[in-house]
Amino acid sequence: MLDEAEPAERLAADVADQLAGRSGTAASRRIFFVGQPLRHGPRPCHSEKVTANLSALLLQHYVDNFRTLPWRSPPGTPPPDPYRVWLSEVMLQQTTVATVRPRFERFVARWPTIEALAGASDEAILSEWAGLGYYARARNLIACARQVAARGSFPMTAAELRQLPGIGAYTSSAIAAIAFGERAAAVDTNVERVVARLHGLKQASRPEIERLTLALMPTDRPGDFVQAMMDLGATICRPRNPRCSDCPLNTGCTAFASGNPEAFPERRQRASRPHRHGIAWWIERSASVWLVRRPAKGILGGMAALPGTDWTAAPPQSVNALGTVRHVFTHFSLDLAIAPRAEPEGEGWWQPLDRLEEAGLPTLYRRAADLVLAARLAA
Repeated sequence: MLDEAEPAERLAADVADQLAGRSGTAASRRIFFVGQPLRHGPRPCHSEKVTANLSALLLQHYVDNFRTLPWRSPPGTPPPDPYRVWLSEVMLQQTTVATVRPRFERFVARWPTIEALAGASDEAILSEWAGLGYYARARNLIACARQVAARGSFPMTAAELRQLPGIGAYTSSAIAAIAFGERAAAVDTNVERVVARLHGLKQASRPEIERLTLALMPTDRPGDFVQAMMDLGATICRPRNPRCSDCPLNTGCTAFASGNPEAFPERRQRASRPHRHGIAWWIERSASVWLVRRPAKGILGGMAALPGTDWTAAPPQSVNALGTVRHVFTHFSLDLAIAPRAEPEGEGWWQPLDRLEEAGLPTLYRRAADLVLAARLAA
């Protein structure tokens, strides 16, 4: 294992030799700048020694600056419970750390083990998930928990983990590295940006980014490395206004050397979202509102909801709406008109308004209910 204090000192001395006109070491000749970036320099071609130095600098930065999160173990300590790693990674898909932290703590307080979660009802889990969005994740979470509980433990390799419901290439690699110490390249958008900037890649395929990530990854402490890369991309190597002067990898970074790090990688053009319309019926009786459960498959599958029409491209017929909620899903946006109706529609139940929170309404329908109740208070 490299002495983590040594690489920085050696690199500084070697680059000082270069600036003074001396040759420095073979590894240091791969480093093109310190402090002020060269505006037009060649792409660094990192030798094994320089790569090891950069890895050591990254790990030391992680030791000094790691984020304390309820699903993590401190750097250099035994790995965390695979259940907590898996649960956090599923929750963090398309959701911020700030949003996930309190919800994660509620989940593990209620279901502290994979066996406890596997034994819970679908309705209880979906209700607890309400507000996190991307509800297919919750359905996969349930299926995955039951498979793992049935087999007795989590698989220990990325290849095996990928066979479980809801676990793709990134999540399987993250769990394998963090929980089981496998040298697996966990590449999300943050890591992709770090690696692309380090190597000066305007565009790069996922296999190329994974190869370069593995080349940078040390043979020991793969879990710390994966989390260090995640933190670096989230807090320093940001899409806009990156904090390059604080980056432990800036001495080997082509994007920093270019003077325009935000140009790497090129931003992909996003396709415009189609827009849809629908009506949700507000059916109230004796201080209760009529709720239904959405079909198991599809958007908001299995979640509690207000009854209503299909969501279509054409606006619905004119109704005496109490208001409209606009909501953005991954692949489309929606205007949902909330309209009163007298009689219940579909199979459902009466939910007391003073216990509406217990129904676990997803954000769309919670906002619809809030709109109706707020309008009533204002009247």
